[in-house]
Amino acid sequence: MARFVTRRLVGMVVVLFAISVLVFLIFNVIPGGDPGKRICGKNCNNALLTQINKDWGFNDSLPVQYVTMMKKVFTGELVSYSSQLNVDQQIKKGIPITFSLCIGAAVIWMAFAIVFGYLSAVKAGGFTDRALTILALVGISMPVFFLGAILLLYLTSKIQLFPTAGYVSLTSDPVQWAYHLFLPWITLAVLFVGFYSRVLRSNMLDVMNEDYVRTARAKGLSERQVRIHHVLRNSMIPVITLFGLDFGAVIGGGAIITESIFSLNGVGQYAADAITNVDLPPIMGVTLFGAFFIVFFNALVDITYAWLDPRIRLGTEAR
Repeated sequence: MARFVTRRLVGMVVVLFAISVLVFLIFNVIPGGDPGKRICGKNCNNALLTQINKDWGFNDSLPVQYVTMMKKVFTGELVSYSSQLNVDQQIKKGIPITFSLCIGAAVIWMAFAIVFGYLSAVKAGGFTDRALTILALVGISMPVFFLGAILLLYLTSKIQLFPTAGYVSLTSDPVQWAYHLFLPWITLAVLFVGFYSRVLRSNMLDVMNEDYVRTARAKGLSERQVRIHHVLRNSMIPVITLFGLDFGAVIGGGAIITESIFSLNGVGQYAADAITNVDLPPIMGVTLFGAFFIVFFNALVDITYAWLDPRIRLGTEAR
């Protein structure tokens, strides 16, 4: 297992390096434009452009430019030229909000997906299965911005049951923290609940026909024990894989629309503002931030997958 984990961590570092090179090429070497002018943004002038070219070393060779960019990213010297604020500090400021939103939504979507998927598989073909299938399809088809707008209209404006916007930190008031994030959690989770429940249902129906499930029944185990300890556990392996990929993607930028709708000043909202202002340093910083979490959770999923199914790591180590 240790060898497998080491291989995955080394692979993660290699992928992150490749992504950093790709980001550098996209922002600095893309044909048809001056990178200094792109970073300078809308309010560009000759003095600012000269300073940017000097700071970023755009007159140097490409390897030197790459080292300069990475130095700015990892030493906290990346600065927005529109707001003059440090990019790393702004990202760190938004991380608690983004993490609160994504983790809470992930708990909701996984909990409901497991319950709905399990019930659909157990009651396959019945009324419960059909009803949950309809709900799942509605959730999958519901755009995030539409659902968020509906919740804001009815639950904040008309009924005034929840606050319209804002964020309260977990450390200052846990109750208000959950109260302010409840609607964003629901908005972000609904899409995944429907999709994950259908995937789990399909997996469970396939696993129910496996030989080891019939053997477990033949040993005298109750149907509930067979479903939970054998069918559900083995059906969760593909779901965990999807969860790691989706959770990394949500943290890496998938929550931008939700943060914008509910005025949560997280990393996603920071990225949206940077795109609106054509402010490239924050966009570069957020891109690398998102790439790190996507690659990290990919590696974490591989490690978890290997822990759940020893055949994976044994096959990899044999090569």
